[in-house]
Amino acid sequence: MLGGGLPEELAKRLLAPLPEAGGMTHTASSRTRENTVRPEPPLVPFVIQREGEEAAPDNLLLVPLKPGRYRLRYADEDPRDRDLRGVLWARCSFGEVDDLGQPTGRPQWRMMHPLRQRGTMQALRCQVCAEPARTPLGHIFLAGPGTVDPDDPMILTNQPPVCPRHARTATDLCPHLTGDPTVLLARSAPLYGVNGVGYGYGGQGVQVVQRPEGPIPYGHPLLPTVLASQMVRRLSSFRLVDLGELLWELERAA
Repeated sequence: MLGGGLPEELAKRLLAPLPEAGGMTHTASSRTRENTVRPEPPLVPFVIQREGEEAAPDNLLLVPLKPGRYRLRYADEDPRDRDLRGVLWARCSFGEVDDLGQPTGRPQWRMMHPLRQRGTMQALRCQVCAEPARTPLGHIFLAGPGTVDPDDPMILTNQPPVCPRHARTATDLCPHLTGDPTVLLARSAPLYGVNGVGYGYGGQGVQVVQRPEGPIPYGHPLLPTVLASQMVRRLSSFRLVDLGELLWELERAA
């Protein structure tokens, strides 16, 4: 397993070699061609969920810990169902892969595969190619236009980082980054928590009873009954930069 708690199949894909950049990069020019239909881009970010990858049937149980306290688990639970901090994760099937071990199938652009998101975020790998994302200047994180307060000393993100090679590609491919995305260069990005829902007993047995509005921090008392779908990191040492300026700085630092 990679970093603990990851399915072996996913770990292999995260570590699989990737093709060279030639012919893979999708540039903004295709957006502006007139009188043409935009073709499906040849490169799809690794974290994007594909058609046919569906939530696995759940068989969730609540195990009593002490009066009034429970722990959510699967009836056939495997250690890989939990992350490094012991939080239970939503299961999702994996679709077919190509000869390079990369996901195939029509991309569901507004959805991230929960386990591929978890794998890249946990290991700080690029959300586009799954290669290590660290640069000499830190990690590159992207956010949609107007979604980040530049005066906020702490930013929470569910978006895995990007490598320099795919920073511009990601801004062009991802719908939530269109326009003028915010680029954050982070020196520190510790794990913060998860996005997920809380389970309890209801009229239909074990069911969702809480839908938190934001990320749930590790250590929160709700986590024993949470089913997670996204991992979240905290950016507390970062600076906002222009993408072109950042790529120039990285070229100089190389």
